[in-house]
Amino acid sequence: MTKISNQQIIIDIAPLRAEDRNRWNILARSYKTFYETDLPDSEYDEVWNHLLNSDEIFGFGAYLQGNLIGITHYLFHRTIWMEKVCYLQDLFVDEVARGRGVARALIEQVAQAAHEHNASKLYWQTH
Repeated sequence: MTKISNQQIIIDIAPLRAEDRNRWNILARSYKTFYETDLPDSEYDEVWNHLLNSDEIFGFGAYLQGNLIGITHYLFHRTIWMEKVCYLQDLFVDEVARGRGVARALIEQVAQAAHEHNASKLYWQTH
């Protein structure tokens, strides 16, 4: 877990937890709405299940006073030329918490995870 202190607030960054499901759903749907992507409820259920129970995709949450205010999802894969790279797939911060370093802290936590898993590269694409 990582803690950041910025503008007199303390943000905790940690892996997503089962009790985050409802708030994660709101943030994930807001993220998809931003990119004008509509998904059925079953897709959110499937992603959530993978985030908590898979060893292929992972998620971190940003917490302000215990409340989930930001999310990031990432995964590891190989490429033709590299054995392991880390793809930061999704990043979203609640509008009320933007501009406080939350997104940066989430990215830095994924970078740390990539380093710990010996990924040769971390990348992120926006759509």
